Amino acid sequence: MLAEVSDWLRRRSSAAADWPAETLASLKGATRVSVVLPARNEEKTVGTIVSAVRRELVERIPLVDEIVVIDSRSADDTAAVAAAAGAKVFAQDSILPRLPCLSGKGEALWKSLAVTTGDLLVFIDADLVNFSPSFVTGLLGPLLAHPDVAYVKGCYDRPYTGDEESASAGGGRVTELVARPLINMHWPLLAGIVQPLGGEYAGRRSLLERLPFVTGYGVELALLVDALELAGLDGMAQVDLGVREHTHQSTEALAVMASQIMRTAWSRLDRQGLMMPLSSPRVELTQFHRGGSGHVPVVRDTSLGERPPMFGVPEYAPSSRR
Repeated sequence: MLAEVSDWLRRRSSAAADWPAETLASLKGATRVSVVLPARNEEKTVGTIVSAVRRELVERIPLVDEIVVIDSRSADDTAAVAAAAGAKVFAQDSILPRLPCLSGKGEALWKSLAVTTGDLLVFIDADLVNFSPSFVTGLLGPLLAHPDVAYVKGCYDRPYTGDEESASAGGGRVTELVARPLINMHWPLLAGIVQPLGGEYAGRRSLLERLPFVTGYGVELALLVDALELAGLDGMAQVDLGVREHTHQSTEALAVMASQIMRTAWSRLDRQGLMMPLSSPRVELTQFHRGGSGHVPVVRDTSLGERPPMFGVPEYAPSSRR
């Protein structure tokens, strides 16, 4: 690990317990805070998360100004459950309708910039099963306490719970097998990030609106690499949120995620002039299922879209006029 990364870990690391809501409320002043949950078919968990934020950080302590759920074409009652719990709910495809619709979590995150009013945005995955309001306060802490911090990543233990087994660690398989090796090889300044693909992070609108958003599974890696380029390592911080539990995906689904993350890394290496590509990577991922005649190939499309920085979109009202 680089010496400057070790120094950054010492100076820019904290724990959620270091940032009690009462202290943050006293630091808030006129700063507006938005909590954003991108959600697709999360009726079982989204209401619990929204209710906890509203009860603890809106009603009990006035820290959060709005809770926004971006519904990504859910086929269940995600939107109704979130609204009943107290969130403002927006259908992903109804935001900036002039633009062609794209798919993926990154699309929901990008479009949230157009319907929120916060100077600070906190992103929380909607499938968490052990959510605590300290996830929000932990991520807000460095932003409210340190004006030179623009982007905060959450870190945590990720227990693995499979169909027949469980372990206190082992979640985040794509992180350990794909993202971390890529980061250490190509962006060693980010080697101190414990959960580079984690879905809990926060940022200043003034930074987020200047970042492009990959629409698929590579969005977290892209934001991390691009934030480093714009804000620098010292403009970033990391907060230990404890333990994060959520629904795990199959190995087959994780392969698609890994492919999109590798494509995202390829795009950033190309954009930053860190490689000389001779051709574009193929978007097909061939996997195999056992069939009656043996192993049957299944080809999946792992292509990615990318939205430009929101600041340049004509319909977007810049933060200075919000």
